[in-house]
Amino acid sequence: MTNITIEKAPGACDTEGFDTGTCRNSPVAKSAAVGAAYHFALNIGGTEPRVDSRLLAKQLRNQHRAVVALIDKYLDRFAGFGKVFFQKASLPGSRTGQSERFALLTEDQAFFLLSLARNTDHVLDLKGKLIDAFRDARRAVEQRGAEYMPTYRALHDEIAVKAAGSSNSRFVHANVNKLINATCGLEAGQRATMPLAQQSLLVVALTVAARAMQGAPDHRAGYTRAKQALQSLTAVAGQIGTT
Repeated sequence: MTNITIEKAPGACDTEGFDTGTCRNSPVAKSAAVGAAYHFALNIGGTEPRVDSRLLAKQLRNQHRAVVALIDKYLDRFAGFGKVFFQKASLPGSRTGQSERFALLTEDQAFFLLSLARNTDHVLDLKGKLIDAFRDARRAVEQRGAEYMPTYRALHDEIAVKAAGSSNSRFVHANVNKLINATCGLEAGQRATMPLAQQSLLVVALTVAARAMQGAPDHRAGYTRAKQALQSLTAVAGQIGTT
């Protein structure tokens, strides 16, 4: 998951065509401290990176419904950059179970949305950060195919050899995965969306564990060797901010 941060700058509403309910003088804007940082992440779990329209709206300091209305208004133009994927999610704070519709935008679609905003310093900063975020996301996708999958398969092939004949072989695979995740500061299900630096560490951890298990007489000894070998990476994980 590629995180980018934009500092909220003081000033009037800086986009055209959006709902102005979150301009500087509105109650919403007044309730947010100037300088508070927003974080948003690119979804890189699919075939290409996408950004959530709700998070773009937050960065643009506009109401999300206004952003969605703008996407609907120019849907044909957005579709010219690829299919626009819409999803629904529960509306935060709703007591009646209301949901909101949001879009997952590709890089081209996101920049087309930003082209509808005035080029204030805030919007220009956002465009620059988006360029960096999408570039890193593409690199992460490329690295996943070129480096992660081969090392993942190599480790689990080694585990399969060590656990051959064991009735608990699937648990052996699961336990090693948990060990690798713990070393890299990952929760279950986060491998598909981790940032580039963390993915690089994961590739190293998979390689170290696979090599440590080689020569072990069985999966138990292999696990112990892998755990000992991975201890040296814990400090590295802390230095890159993953733990």
